[in-house]
Amino acid sequence: MATAETSIAALRDSLRGRVITPGDEGYDEARTPFYGGIDRRPVGIARVTDANDVARVVTLARGSGLELAVRSGGHSLAGHSVSDGGIVLDLSEMRGLEIDAEGRTAWAEAGLTAGGYTAAAHEHGLATGFGDTGSVGIGGITVAGGIGYLARKHGLTIDSLLAAEVVTADGEILQVDGSTNPDLFWAIRGGGGNVGVVTRLHFALHEVGTVVGGILILPATPEVVAGFLAEADAAPNELSAIVNVMPAPPMPFVPEEHHGKLIVFALMVFAGPVEDGERVLAPFRALATPIADMLRPMSYPEIYLPDEEGYHPVGSVRSMFMERVDEGLAGTILERLEVSDAMMRVVQLRALGGAVAEVPSDATAFAHRDARIMANVAALYERPEEAPVHEAWVGGLADALDQGHPGVYVGFLGDEGEERVRAAYPASHWDRLAEVKRRYDPTNVFRLNQNVPPEG
Repeated sequence: MATAETSIAALRDSLRGRVITPGDEGYDEARTPFYGGIDRRPVGIARVTDANDVARVVTLARGSGLELAVRSGGHSLAGHSVSDGGIVLDLSEMRGLEIDAEGRTAWAEAGLTAGGYTAAAHEHGLATGFGDTGSVGIGGITVAGGIGYLARKHGLTIDSLLAAEVVTADGEILQVDGSTNPDLFWAIRGGGGNVGVVTRLHFALHEVGTVVGGILILPATPEVVAGFLAEADAAPNELSAIVNVMPAPPMPFVPEEHHGKLIVFALMVFAGPVEDGERVLAPFRALATPIADMLRPMSYPEIYLPDEEGYHPVGSVRSMFMERVDEGLAGTILERLEVSDAMMRVVQLRALGGAVAEVPSDATAFAHRDARIMANVAALYERPEEAPVHEAWVGGLADALDQGHPGVYVGFLGDEGEERVRAAYPASHWDRLAEVKRRYDPTNVFRLNQNVPPEG
């Protein structure tokens, strides 16, 4: 404890930012990640202001042996955004953004949220694709890969990453891109937080002004679910869709007679001419009489649903890649959703392909460019002690959906063990990540993540 106290005192003396410790006002809020059921008490939370602050925190953690958690937006399913008894390196106050509208690029600090970045870029009619949640930190989602509303049109988030600033385990601040420290640049594009702390990111910006998109809710039948995925796969690359098969929530735009009944809750973005968007969306509307049709021309930032204050869901999640969803498999999804008593249960299906598949699989640490669909099975519940029942349901449905694709997206992994981490990276990618890890972090300072250890 004396070592920890000495370390925290040293941090307070050396940082431009502030250090929050147990007993300080705001400590409980600062240690709480997005997902509930995670109750960890770090000895200090370092709210850093720049790369030099980051380097000081990393150096101190390496020297003291204290576990180091790195937090951008705090959305790690495994709870990696907070340490129990260690130090949290909190990037949330690093929100600088420099937009070169003429050159269509931006330098962004890693504590920015996807929603904040997107709103600022939209003022210039531009965007970079992130995920489907505005409160996610751009640092965390980028190093995982980034699969969202512009994926089929402009690729993963990492496909728009031009360069970055990275603090390595020895406290060195490096600039990385395709020609400067290219091995590190390869690794941060999908390799998670294994090899350093990304503090600034240089993104390409794309022309994205008015899109046609929003929410489309249809009754869930095997024919509608399978038909929706088939249409999404065949649609032009300008269309990206996220399909949630779930019980209808009591939202004001959902008629009361549908509450609790299974629906297809789709979030869609057509990033092309408005007149083309109406034509492309017509087959989806024709699958069944819509329960709610909120598809319309909108500014791109409007696609992010509002955050719910104090929302910290407790859940069990299993992610995988799939090749197809036929009516038989869709029927299985509906049957299994009916038997769960979780407060909320959902099977989320994201059509991939398009620009995601146009990048060679070995170009980035994210490898699964050939996958057609990403599926997430989730059960949300109120009490952590309910976990065994709901985890069994999630695992059983995930097994029923398994089509033999060996991969998983590292950004949607929970605390699932090394075998599942290895599934995120085929053998050649795993070996290459381990090699980069040995070079930049041989003592595994950055171990609170979906870890690829230096010994391989």
